[in-house]
Amino acid sequence: MCGLVGYAGFTGRVPRGTGDTSLKEMTETLACRGPDASARWAEDAAGLGHTRLATVDLVGGRQPMVLVRGGRTVLAVAFTGEVYNHARLRGELTALGHRFTTRSDSEVVLHAVDAWGEQAPARLEGMFAYAAWEPGPRRLTLARDRFGIKPLCYTRVGDAVVFGSEPKAVLVHPAVTARLDLDGLRELLLSAHPMIKTPGRSAFAGLHEVPPATVVTATPQGIRSHRYWSLTPVEHSEDLPATIARVRHLLEEAVTGQMAADVPVSVLLSGGLDSSAIAALARPAAGTLHTLSVNVGNQASEADAMGRDPDGPYAEMMVRHLGSSHRRVLLGADVLADPAHRARAGTLRDALTLGDFDTSLLQLYRAVREDFPVTLAGDGADELFGGYRWFTPAAAAAESFPWDTVLERADLTRLLDPALAAALDLPAHRAELHRAACAEIEHLPGTTPAEAALRRDSYLNLTRFLPCLLDRADRLSMGVGLEVRVPFLDHRLVEYVFNTPWKLKTFDGREKSLLRAAVTDLLPEPVLTRRKSPYPVVRDPAYRTALTLQVERVLAHAGPATDLLDTAAVRRLLLHPHGAHRFPREGLELVLDLDQWLRTHRPTLQF
Repeated sequence: MCGLVGYAGFTGRVPRGTGDTSLKEMTETLACRGPDASARWAEDAAGLGHTRLATVDLVGGRQPMVLVRGGRTVLAVAFTGEVYNHARLRGELTALGHRFTTRSDSEVVLHAVDAWGEQAPARLEGMFAYAAWEPGPRRLTLARDRFGIKPLCYTRVGDAVVFGSEPKAVLVHPAVTARLDLDGLRELLLSAHPMIKTPGRSAFAGLHEVPPATVVTATPQGIRSHRYWSLTPVEHSEDLPATIARVRHLLEEAVTGQMAADVPVSVLLSGGLDSSAIAALARPAAGTLHTLSVNVGNQASEADAMGRDPDGPYAEMMVRHLGSSHRRVLLGADVLADPAHRARAGTLRDALTLGDFDTSLLQLYRAVREDFPVTLAGDGADELFGGYRWFTPAAAAAESFPWDTVLERADLTRLLDPALAAALDLPAHRAELHRAACAEIEHLPGTTPAEAALRRDSYLNLTRFLPCLLDRADRLSMGVGLEVRVPFLDHRLVEYVFNTPWKLKTFDGREKSLLRAAVTDLLPEPVLTRRKSPYPVVRDPAYRTALTLQVERVLAHAGPATDLLDTAAVRRLLLHPHGAHRFPREGLELVLDLDQWLRTHRPTLQF
């Protein structure tokens, strides 16, 4: 999986403060992403650093990798992620005259960039990000996978570019400073509440993310970018039985391909449809199938307002059904409310956390990593197959992101200083983000308004909602050196299902009918027919009590967040009676997360 950093100067000069020490510090910032090895390469006006989590060719895949011809370096590459079709590409490249010395997908990426240049990412299947430096033309290429599963960001410093897998690695460079402006604060708030990710933006002024499915090329002439892939409409001509069979085939290929590794692989198993399908499809390739589940806090037996019911009985049913070797991870309210765990999650994410969603996931990943460097997860299935409650014609037709009203998140700007909240104007900003996202969507001629609305819903979920969850999963898993693979985001599967008419996706009137039909022979009936149950959250009153005490300490010690908050509104929040209302909990988490983020990054405020 790994982490990468680097810099490149296009006129022969490098950013001030650049040297082996700064490159070393940048690389060490990402040590958790690559616990197995660390290395650096520098020549002339460019340098690359890499930390490695070894999963394929444990000896031969060390990076950065360099291609030398005639005694001169012609290409240097640092790569993170997994390329699942690397064996086939190695054959193609060998036929073109390239010679390999390892079995690693890293070396395949090196030669792919050498052979195909900016067209290389379109040939890669998997989750990846890479930086490639060509000393001759002084060309830096930054590329990211189709869904942005693997992160990569960069900033311009004079006539050079500094880049890395995470903002913290770029910000540690002496020539880069952390700055927060209004746009950055908007991104920081909206990516957590209500989970809207803007492609290419980060919370830091001047620090850009490489958007998903995009190649950024920097040369002495400037920086340009282009998309090499997008979700485009294709006519679906197959009937229901053929569609079901095709989805099953694509799922089998995706799961089988992503089980390949030279280290032990596990599967996260909640007992829901998505994870159970992955586990069942993984069993033939697993030998011994290893599964893990989590139980969060004091779980009530009845479903709550979000439609959750306990995962435990369903997970145990799947364990018996599959005969897997299973571990159940138990997390109490004391663990999830621990300020150290919250701080760690926030530091890893460089963002506001999602409360105990994040702290519990981090602890789950830590438990997985005790035995497994790689795990498979069901991320993306709800966005792809229509599993959320907001996949309805009415929600899809609304002039807003469809999850806005369904999630019913409180207006947390009520806790901000009123002048700051007015300057942010988040409602207008969200409306503009929605218009921009909808303008990207294409429709086939003759598409009905209802089908167009649901296609728009699917597109917004895959490109604006899902990236928030993918970023969360990547940062928290890599924080403990764990690689999380996501078979539902195999791009061939996504292309096919995205273009399947809604009437086939919900042919029996239920959510995710198509996925359910594709795996109906693999799962027990109760699991197969179980309704969507979101990721569990702690319901123990002790959790809110702990948050309340922590917020009181922030106010008492005038933490950095108090300059941005309406402290009177926060104090009123502390007096809110205990109960089922979501606002107290989310508000408390916002205060704590914002304070932690400002303490960690100490940005210069530009508003």
